[in-house]
Amino acid sequence: MHRTYSLRSTRAPTASQIQNPPPPPSSTKSGRFFGRGGLGHALRRNTAGAFAPDLAKKLSQLVKMEKNVMRSLEMVAKERMDVAQQLSIWGEGCDEDVSDVTDKLGVLIYEIGELEDQYVDRYDQYRITMKSIRNIEASVQPSRDRKQKITDQIAHLKYKEPNSPKIVVLEQELVRAEAESLVAEAQLSNITREKIKAAYSYQFDALREHCEKVAIIAGYGKHLLELIDDTPVTPGETRAAYDGYEASKAIIQDCEDALTNWVSQNAAVSAKLSVRSRQLSQRRRNNIKRRSEQGVGHDLSSQDAPLNDEVSWESTGQQQDEYDDAEEEEDDETEPSKHSMLLNGDGSNGEKRGRSQEAVAA
Repeated sequence: MHRTYSLRSTRAPTASQIQNPPPPPSSTKSGRFFGRGGLGHALRRNTAGAFAPDLAKKLSQLVKMEKNVMRSLEMVAKERMDVAQQLSIWGEGCDEDVSDVTDKLGVLIYEIGELEDQYVDRYDQYRITMKSIRNIEASVQPSRDRKQKITDQIAHLKYKEPNSPKIVVLEQELVRAEAESLVAEAQLSNITREKIKAAYSYQFDALREHCEKVAIIAGYGKHLLELIDDTPVTPGETRAAYDGYEASKAIIQDCEDALTNWVSQNAAVSAKLSVRSRQLSQRRRNNIKRRSEQGVGHDLSSQDAPLNDEVSWESTGQQQDEYDDAEEEEDDETEPSKHSMLLNGDGSNGEKRGRSQEAVAA
């Protein structure tokens, strides 16, 4: 029996990985208490933002929903690898041409599963960046609450004790609180714009690479199918001996080379704007550039903290720590990682397949 010429043998980093080093494994691949889906998904969605300040509730829910998306993608990747292995196992009992081609198709489908697993890691960079916006929103909430509290106290005193000397003191505090709030809000505005552009750049770059590579694999898969002789035969007639083993190996090697050498600059698909879209987009960029050159607006991103009294912001830091701990509590529950099983004998990170494997020829 021939041996599989697998893409999953050890190999050097691809051109894309050298140009853009892969991120660390996704945080969603750690231990799970509620499993990959079902109850875990529903619980995360329904409890998202329960511990968050009002300003951060909506984004907290988005972050948790994205975690559900990533868990689903992980499941799809694992199931696709299992399907690839089963295809190879089934094809082993078929005629020689079908057996060889299904084995090589299993290699390609397994590679798609690996790409999906890598896509999850890059997708997590987007999610982590969105979480940083959520944390900024949570830190700004106390300044809003303090300003509102002082405003309410002044209104109450003016109604109950119009001549109270506390009104003057509170009005002075309100001026300081408003100044503090202005700086905090400006920081939030600046950081939100910066981070959202970075976050979705991560996501779209990862999606583009994933889709282009999947399209490459699909193309070579179609070439493999051409090696199957589907000419009808009459009962008792014998098909010609299969002589496509070297051709199937060459196709797999070409596919590996194409994936290895892929970089974003050579992407086959590009988003081309219409003339109207280009003009409107350029007008918008020119307006932004002109305002920047005229000095409209101020960069407050270097100001780590607004004017404040130490007590209120120390308590804010404690609240933020408690919020972060509660927000991620269900992810810290220990359960044997299913992803780690892929790296040992049971799951095999591509090293255990339906058939024995052959190292890629040097």
